[in-house]
Amino acid sequence: MTSDPTTTPTAPAKPARPANPPLTRLARRRNRIVAATGLTGVWMLLWGTLSWANLIGGLVLSVVLLAVFPLPPVTFAGRIRPVPLARFWLRFLWDLVVASAQIAWLAVRFGHPPLSAIIAVPLRVNTDLNLTLTAEALSLVPGSLILEADRATGTLYVHVIGVRSRDEVERFRQGVLDLEARIVAAIGSPDELRRVTHPDPAGLPKPAHPEGAST
Repeated sequence: MTSDPTTTPTAPAKPARPANPPLTRLARRRNRIVAATGLTGVWMLLWGTLSWANLIGGLVLSVVLLAVFPLPPVTFAGRIRPVPLARFWLRFLWDLVVASAQIAWLAVRFGHPPLSAIIAVPLRVNTDLNLTLTAEALSLVPGSLILEADRATGTLYVHVIGVRSRDEVERFRQGVLDLEARIVAAIGSPDELRRVTHPDPAGLPKPAHPEGAST
């Protein structure tokens, strides 16, 4: 197996985030509603059928799960913006089509097998919600898979197929940051939006692990 190392100098890990302030009763209730809605949506997708029976069953199951196995609180401090949200979905669908075509071409072409890489991408908005949404969106696109998400530093470690040079590594990393920016523009808070539009270069966390590319 050959490799094309693209290691970067290591740096001290970013200090762990301070503890979140206590949530109000209204915020806790809102978070439970959001969690129940998300679990119900996953239940409906697993069944693949839109029906009242599946909807009611998913709601009952989500309430029971949240009562018996309470999830860590994932706060939502932003607001939904319809136009950026529509832009996110249109670009996401386009990325799905393009990535699917690229992976299909790599599967049928003759010649050398494609190189792959594990790329560390420090996000600019270090929240559980942003980390989860960005990781899920990346994993749904063919050719990229999340291997690890460092919650303390907000860093995603992504396995990518078809990377042949350091320039392509940097283009992919910038693409992840652009994806994060579209998510924040769609549902982020004003402070989060400011962090992705006017980032502080000194405040970006550095990956603690080297990156590499291999077949």
